[in-house]
Amino acid sequence: MTEAAPAAPRATVVIAAWNAETSIDRAIASALRQTLPVEVVVVDDASTDGTRDRIAALARANPALRCIGQDRNTGPAEARNRAIEASRAPWIAVLDADDVMAPDRLERLVRQAEAEGLDFLADDIEKVDEADPGGPRQRLFCDHEIGTIDIDAAAFIRANLAAGHGDRREMGFLKPVMRLDFLDRHALRYAPLRLGEDYDLYARALIRGARFRLTDPCGYLATVRAGSLSGRHATGDHAALMAADRRMLSQPGLSRATRAALRAHLLEHHRKWVWRRMIDAVRDRDPKAALACLISPPRVSADLSRRLLREGLQRGLRRGGTG
Repeated sequence: MTEAAPAAPRATVVIAAWNAETSIDRAIASALRQTLPVEVVVVDDASTDGTRDRIAALARANPALRCIGQDRNTGPAEARNRAIEASRAPWIAVLDADDVMAPDRLERLVRQAEAEGLDFLADDIEKVDEADPGGPRQRLFCDHEIGTIDIDAAAFIRANLAAGHGDRREMGFLKPVMRLDFLDRHALRYAPLRLGEDYDLYARALIRGARFRLTDPCGYLATVRAGSLSGRHATGDHAALMAADRRMLSQPGLSRATRAALRAHLLEHHRKWVWRRMIDAVRDRDPKAALACLISPPRVSADLSRRLLREGLQRGLRRGGTG
């Protein structure tokens, strides 16, 4: 009696991995345990530890797992694009290399997305501290049950304002299932950003008319790590995200609400970019660069002045306390 052929994958789990040898086994195992037929495509982004060897060993034992190795580090956005290009399934599900999923998460999301004709369906993420993985969980976006809500471009972009929603709780951190046909029809892939790459992709999809819904947690567990790449960014990363906002603002046909939300997001990151430039100037002892930071649009320069005053007062208080 011949064995039945494995079911065709309904979703491709995309994992971009860099120096993740301590967590990649857990992430891959949770992807392979899905009750929905899946394929798992892991792109090793030129790791310098044993990550690639771990992935390759696991791939040899499981035909549903494929490993793509990169010779140079490009960042998660371009690594994910390589995995999406290799996908053989109608749905894309991104999983970070230090996170895990409940076994029925993708089956629940894909079933709902297909039944409701959605292009993107996100469940609220639950976060857990790396030092206490069995400890309390905190929802990323909303602390109470929301059922299912529709998200448009303006609402999504506003939900990525740290000033309004709380830093590190922006909707851009969500990991929706995404309909590959929609991405292909609109030539959508991750832009080569190292900050806000998810926000940028989802916002562009919404501007192009994606049907996007948010629901309560279905089992994505994000590990909060002190040394996470998403928690530290270079000055140029903020500049690149500002350029992405400007590209979206240049598109015709944006609603007034979407345009206002994009301008607010751009202003927020302009402030962050100028603050990073000031830190760089102080570190480099470059007074001309520091002065250039002060020559900014009024709302940006006013924010910078307030931060400089606050930092000066805090340092003065610290010195006073040690005197």
